[in-house]
Amino acid sequence: MTDAPARGSELAARAPFGTRALADAYRSGALTPVEVIEEVARRIAARGQDGVWISLDLADALQAAAGLGEEPDPSRPLWGIPFAVKDNIDVAGWETTAACPEFAYVADDTATCVRRLQEAGAILVGKTNLDQFATGLNGTRSPYGIPRSVTDPAMISGGSSSGSAVAVAAGLVAFALGTDTAGSGRVPAALNGIVGHKPSRGLLSVAGVVPACRSLDCVSVFAHSVDEAAAVVDIMAGVDPADPWTRDLPGAMGETLSASGLRLAVPASTALDHDHGYDEAWDAALRQLSAAGIDLVEVDLDGFEEAGRMLYDGPWIAERLAGTAEFVGQRPDAIHPAVRTLLERGNAVSGVEVFEAQDRLRRLQRDAADVLRSVDALLTPTVATTFSVDEMLADPIVRNARLGRYTTFGNLLDLAAVALPTATGRPDRPFGVSILVGAGEDRRMHGIAAALERVFSVSPEPTPVRVEAARQREASRTLPIAVVGAHLRGMPLHHELLALGARLRAQTATAPEYRLYALDTQPPKPGLVRVGAGGSTIQAEVYDVPIANIGAFLGSIRSPLGLGTVRLAGGNEVHGFLCESVAVEGARDVTAYGGWRAYVADASPATLNDIR
Repeated sequence: MTDAPARGSELAARAPFGTRALADAYRSGALTPVEVIEEVARRIAARGQDGVWISLDLADALQAAAGLGEEPDPSRPLWGIPFAVKDNIDVAGWETTAACPEFAYVADDTATCVRRLQEAGAILVGKTNLDQFATGLNGTRSPYGIPRSVTDPAMISGGSSSGSAVAVAAGLVAFALGTDTAGSGRVPAALNGIVGHKPSRGLLSVAGVVPACRSLDCVSVFAHSVDEAAAVVDIMAGVDPADPWTRDLPGAMGETLSASGLRLAVPASTALDHDHGYDEAWDAALRQLSAAGIDLVEVDLDGFEEAGRMLYDGPWIAERLAGTAEFVGQRPDAIHPAVRTLLERGNAVSGVEVFEAQDRLRRLQRDAADVLRSVDALLTPTVATTFSVDEMLADPIVRNARLGRYTTFGNLLDLAAVALPTATGRPDRPFGVSILVGAGEDRRMHGIAAALERVFSVSPEPTPVRVEAARQREASRTLPIAVVGAHLRGMPLHHELLALGARLRAQTATAPEYRLYALDTQPPKPGLVRVGAGGSTIQAEVYDVPIANIGAFLGSIRSPLGLGTVRLAGGNEVHGFLCESVAVEGARDVTAYGGWRAYVADASPATLNDIR
């Protein structure tokens, strides 16, 4: 038992569960597969009901780990590595749901891609949540819950491979399989700060995968680094007699390339979201690449984006329907409303439209090839914006389409892609770029993506660790603001603080020098007045508000309230809401309640309804 502390510290030191880190620990004897699976179980339990998993079998994973023993097998490159698969991929004896309980079936056979990983020694932990029938890029279209971004639980995780991306980003598994038809292996990677690798169509078998658009579908990989993702792809790669769509293509791992001298095409215009800092993050990435000696060539992406629109606005929506047409026809009420709305469009597609679109797509493919012929790769933002879960639920079709601007054209134009994270000015809003190349050029794509990864020097630590470190660095660029009323958590104006990027610093109270009054406002607000002697302590919350957003905050404050200096119980002073003394004449003094929340809880039903 003397080595237990060392083993525990080894697990803590290797929090990302990266494939290389675990392999090194196994070879050194610092860890065993059983210890790793036990840690996986602890981490999953600690997160609770997070919407990531549809099926888990940790007992079977532990048994598989024990069966491996403690001596690594060099012939099995993924020996002891924990992974997860999206629940539209079959595993023998496991239920496949595609996030639709009524559609579920127990698979007789294991999908080729999963079987090859298990033969290489990888340990399956569970099957992950997804947008139903892999139809969506946002992660909210599942009856099994909504996975949230690891950096901000109010925000979407991206989809459709939502659970797989979060499982990796949260450090629950070393890598995970997704699928990618319109960007499902790239959008959630970008929104969770990890790598998403979508190989060339046909490089990996889709036998045993519930089809979305069979001619476009790809199995994808989420991992913590470009090299780790490519290594997993290579293990799964190869022609499969069970899948007529597989092609004899070169693998994914390429030679090491220098960033200097690369020539990358970039969009001539992007129109990225400013509120989330994506425009600044993209500009910063381009500056880094230019400084590294990369030649950036602006190109027009109109043809690329036209191809992308064909997936949902063209006849390929009929192919998406074809994969589940019988079930959709028999059980339309079992399908998520947003998914059903999209799938049913396929019924209106005519044969003439199919062939017209195929002809047009062939021209767009030729044009795209001409663009790529003059450069080493195309570089784009992975997403142009993101949304809160509430925003996505309010407008699921239009906002979902906005997420796919730079991804939906990839498979239609027969491109391979790697999405990788870059630095961002907002640690709660991960940002990333994508490298795209022509089919069969996966090795060159890997070399370019790895070179860019070195330029960006994104920490290999898992996203939550990177976020916390960034937040600490940003602390000196915020201003503490004390609130005592309508901006408290659970109160009607709290959302204004969240919109400004404010974060709770402390729950505290004022010095015993204040009185609190219920003002006649809508929504009801209190007025805090410093009176000195005769005052009392009032419950307060202090928030760190980004200095860049203070101006907007001040502009939203209306008389008789304003920002002044508030003295706290410990004697320190911060900025906070104060009220003009003239405004409290005749107002009800609620100081005896000790705070606005206690007053609200005791208020009359009529008053309570107004406040809420």
